[in-house]
Amino acid sequence: MKPSKRIMDLFVCVALCFILIPVMICVYLVILLVDGAPVFYLSERMKTPTEGFKLIKFRTMRPSDVNDGVSGGDKAGRITRTGAVLRRTRVDEIPQLWNVLKGDISFIGPRPPLRQYVERYPVLYKKVLKNRPGISGMASIHFHRYEEYVLGKCSSLEETDDVYCRVCIPRKAKLDLIYQDHQNFCFDAILMFKTVFRRSR
Repeated sequence: MKPSKRIMDLFVCVALCFILIPVMICVYLVILLVDGAPVFYLSERMKTPTEGFKLIKFRTMRPSDVNDGVSGGDKAGRITRTGAVLRRTRVDEIPQLWNVLKGDISFIGPRPPLRQYVERYPVLYKKVLKNRPGISGMASIHFHRYEEYVLGKCSSLEETDDVYCRVCIPRKAKLDLIYQDHQNFCFDAILMFKTVFRRSR
């Protein structure tokens, strides 16, 4: 990661932490009182083709022993009422500020993939993960809603996995590689503003 990008990440992250701490405390208490523990959801993601880390979010689903792959329609029944609101407003992603502070991810970059997809498509992710993953990015802004739509129509784990691999991974990677070719401070700032605008609608 470029030093200037890391400095921007830390500056923005610290500023947001001061602003969002009251929100995080309120959300923490709501989840704890309404849905019970655990409040946070930890998922292994990859920041390089070989190095994983624990991505942290507010929990939006009822816990399950079987939690493989990405979320599709097959998991819709597990989403809690609180979780549905958190997902719609993207508030469930606020705890990822901790991952930014640690240096696991940046604010802008490809979304960190699950290990299984990196292992299945090593050549593709070797290219994509030349950039540090991010909370948001080209694919998040321009493809996220369509991804939710197509995966939401899936009724089984196998169908979700098939659609994600055939439809989502190639298109997201294409956008991530476009970002990689044009990444700079100004472009990151523009994508951050677009992220805030998109998620405030």
